Amino acid sequence: MLQGNSVEAEPEQGFGAIRKALVVDDSRLQRRILVGSLRKWGFDVIEADSGQAAMEICAENPPDLVLSDWVMPGMSGLEFCKAFRAGETGHYAYFILLTSKSEKNEVAQGLDAGADDFLIKPVSADELRARISAGARILGMQRELSDKNRLIEQALDELKVAHDAIDKDLMQARKIQDSLVPELTRDFGASRVSLLLKPCGHIGGDLVGMFSPGVNRLGFYSIDVSGHGITSAMMTARLGGYLSSTYFDQNVAMEKRFNRFYALLPPEEVAATLNSRLIADTGIEEYFTMVYAIVDLRNGHLKMVQAGHPHPLVLRRDGRAEFLGEGGVPIGLLPDIPYQRVDTYLEPGDRLLLYSDGFTECRLANGEMLEPEGLLDLVRGCDAGRGGQEFLDDLFWRLTQIMSPEHGLEDDVSATFFEYNGA
Repeated sequence: MLQGNSVEAEPEQGFGAIRKALVVDDSRLQRRILVGSLRKWGFDVIEADSGQAAMEICAENPPDLVLSDWVMPGMSGLEFCKAFRAGETGHYAYFILLTSKSEKNEVAQGLDAGADDFLIKPVSADELRARISAGARILGMQRELSDKNRLIEQALDELKVAHDAIDKDLMQARKIQDSLVPELTRDFGASRVSLLLKPCGHIGGDLVGMFSPGVNRLGFYSIDVSGHGITSAMMTARLGGYLSSTYFDQNVAMEKRFNRFYALLPPEEVAATLNSRLIADTGIEEYFTMVYAIVDLRNGHLKMVQAGHPHPLVLRRDGRAEFLGEGGVPIGLLPDIPYQRVDTYLEPGDRLLLYSDGFTECRLANGEMLEPEGLLDLVRGCDAGRGGQEFLDDLFWRLTQIMSPEHGLEDDVSATFFEYNGA
């Protein structure tokens, strides 16, 4: 039958991870011998005379150590070991099988059943003590590892909560950033401006836009802020206010005249103003590249400033293509930089593409970058009959087909596409 007993003495040094022991044997004499030694060493000992009785005890009061005879009527020690391991719910116990079997195949069966160690009967007290000491060390390491795993799981849960909150904030930030580009395509008389903005993450550091203070007067731009992520996105939001298409009184590219209408300022003055504002903000380390252009739709006169941004691509109606500009210095790097203006004339049917280096520096499947020549090939591969947003979507799709699948989109991709068709 079942007996239970406990002592107030603590287990001796070396048994720290094992405090509660279960002895399972159908022989009362064998149980007494084992229980006597265990209690002498300070363990809280529970006895069971069968595997079935031991399972009932384990369900209510899981032990740290199990000493079980192999050969018992009804449920054998091997069967009890399997059932015991199957019923464990996070509380691992060190299991020692007591047996007269010493053949390798029997030992293998015991290990497969979940036993940790074996003792050949008759059991020596010194050997039992040594095996329990070894088991205590193993059990201690296992429980220490379990505790650390629980702490890691708890930390991961906390990180997931934080990540979800950040992810939610980033999604909201993406909506706010999208609001900076309320229109992707807009007609200005017979001409048209179309925009493309593809961040490589939730939010990006590219910005494109357009505005018109009156008939036949048009301004548009392409901007790429240094770096990635939240800081760059905050900078684009600031620049979106500086170049607002809604609030002309806040737009640094315009000037109110005669208290009646707004005029577009020369592009080189706009670049100098933005540079001065950025340099004056001592806490800002970011800079940005930009192409800003204004055009008189009556005659196609295009005035443009290039500040470190990739060279704009002019696609002439007769099939010729040319890159404009001489590079220039990014805005926000150095004070009092003079920005040079580039002038050209567009004929009806000509098109102008402003783009970020997310295009030209895109890594291809062969490991090389697209470069301006590769961009020109992509443009020429687009359907000549497509214009506006369809042209930009086709251009971006073609880029995704040749980019490295391993690296994917490593930088924001953006473009401003102007189609001139006369006044």
